Amino acid sequence: MPEERDPGEVYRPVGDWTLAGIPADAPPATWRSGGEGGIHEVAPARYARLDFSGLGRLDTAGAVRLLQVLPASTLDAVGEHLDHIGPRQLAFVEAVARALHAGCPPRRHPPSLYALMERTGRWVVAAWQPGVLLLSFVGQVLITFVRVVLHPARLRFTSVVYHMEAVGLDAVPIVSTLSFMVGAVVAFLGATILKDYGAEVFTVQLVSYSFLREFAVVLSAILLAGRSGSAFTAQIGAMKSNEEIDALRTIGVDPVEVLVVPRLIALLVMMPVLTLLSMIMGIAGGGLALIGTIDLTPGAFTARLQETTELRHFWVGISKAPVFAYIIATVGCLEGLKVSGSAESVGRHTTSSVVQSIFLVIIFDAIFAIYFIEIGL
Repeated sequence: MPEERDPGEVYRPVGDWTLAGIPADAPPATWRSGGEGGIHEVAPARYARLDFSGLGRLDTAGAVRLLQVLPASTLDAVGEHLDHIGPRQLAFVEAVARALHAGCPPRRHPPSLYALMERTGRWVVAAWQPGVLLLSFVGQVLITFVRVVLHPARLRFTSVVYHMEAVGLDAVPIVSTLSFMVGAVVAFLGATILKDYGAEVFTVQLVSYSFLREFAVVLSAILLAGRSGSAFTAQIGAMKSNEEIDALRTIGVDPVEVLVVPRLIALLVMMPVLTLLSMIMGIAGGGLALIGTIDLTPGAFTARLQETTELRHFWVGISKAPVFAYIIATVGCLEGLKVSGSAESVGRHTTSSVVQSIFLVIIFDAIFAIYFIEIGL
């Protein structure tokens, strides 16, 4: 019942306000919760404060009903509108008010510069946190790798050889075929364009430079990111789902040393080998295309290749291979360790592993290209 000294502003509930005993003469609610619009006022608020001096028992249903006596705008600071309430009841009512306030969807603002800045900030934070996690994991893998190198007895040699076969030997057919075809396409397009200027013979340099410096290592890295990086994520993710990673930690075994380092060493060894194979097959494909396109003899092609190609182009391309191998291995293993436990999570992180690896490979390749040009290589 309303307090006599100040009607219309203070409501004094009496008796028990529980699910089974909310008084029938309780005042009507002044607001209701409704869908995407949040809280809607359905009647003018008649009470500005609640006096708990005559209240008996109170549960969640009663607290919600009492809060509906006040205006909806008081939910974010409801403690300022309560009189004669004990500390425990105050904490309880404030918790209910916070839950009601948090349950209301945020107010929709029309598109504006503020909304654009807010979305941009959220995107930056969402992109920054995985970057920091990846950077810390890169450091952790590097420390573990150095520890294994300094103590060779800790190296799982059988695992390294197995992954070298899976990563390198099994990838030879696809790397060779793709490099050969790309080399032929580059040579054919170059000869077609340069023929208009009578300079089709310079296509030999185009093929050799492009494959020695860029195409061979980038093609190999992209293929390994899609083939081996995704396999690393799926394998470690399946182990994470089956709680095998937790079992390793329980028995005192470092998962990075057992699972990540052998895969990293296998990629570090096989990536330069596959890059060299890609260089050979790409130049061979380009040479075969030129022989059939501009009537260049095999001997003339070989002589032109020896005359115009410098060894520095080979070292520029091959020096990128270990860096790309490190990126692919760390990203693939990290995404596997981030799997939460479901098959859907394994698939999501496998896709993320491939996308991140290819993105980082292209970014670092651009950085390397600018660096080598600036230093004159």
